Amino acid sequence: MYDNKLHRMAVLLLTFLPMACGGGESAEAPTDEVPAAEVAKAAPDLSEAAAVSGKVSFEGEQPRRVRIRMGAEPQCEQKHGSAVYSQEVEINENGTLKNAFVWVKEGLEKYSFDPPAEPVLLDQDGCVYEPHVFGVQIGQEIKIVNSDPVTHNIHPVPRNNREWNISQSPAQEFTRSFPRQEVMVPVKCNVHPWMKTYIGVVSHPYFAATGEDGTFELKDLPPGEYTIEVWHEKFGAQEQKITVGPKESKELEFSYKG
Repeated sequence: MYDNKLHRMAVLLLTFLPMACGGGESAEAPTDEVPAAEVAKAAPDLSEAAAVSGKVSFEGEQPRRVRIRMGAEPQCEQKHGSAVYSQEVEINENGTLKNAFVWVKEGLEKYSFDPPAEPVLLDQDGCVYEPHVFGVQIGQEIKIVNSDPVTHNIHPVPRNNREWNISQSPAQEFTRSFPRQEVMVPVKCNVHPWMKTYIGVVSHPYFAATGEDGTFELKDLPPGEYTIEVWHEKFGAQEQKITVGPKESKELEFSYKG
């Protein structure tokens, strides 16, 4: 009986000893492959670049536009010469939406893109932010100017980036940037509560904001499979999957209902 116990203990010891020393089946053999997380991202090959274009339509009853009262700032009110309305919902004559932000949400993760050297201009003119919706790349500078004879206050309220809040007197200029992707960053003015703008901070250059005709175009896109998202401040976000081949051009249409 005693010998049998010693034998079983010896077998157990021989079984677990290699595992304690790093052996056994759980050990991984050395490999020359670099873990996916450590692989350096590279710029895409655009020799056979594709393109995605389209429009953002609106269907149904148009919501009533809210008039902005600027009586507290007559110098801004005089710049407009007529009634000023909220930019929250702007429907174009052709039944499309203005100020919808369209971007490639998924499909570009393996690529790296340097931010453009040219800054994006954000103006305050007539106590209104211009543009109302726009995009920048991570690290790209935003040049903020004040074209009004009054003091403004620029106050982004992000979730993934650092919040900041600066006052800007007439003719002053500032530059700021965002280090992390975030769609969208709302910006307000603490002095004039009707002033709003939205910034799409993206890790790549494939984004656009719809204008007077409600269209968008994402050019020089590497061939591949993508998720394209459209965002609107009142109607929310939608997305569609699309695959584009080498030198291929495809169209997408998004539609919101009132």
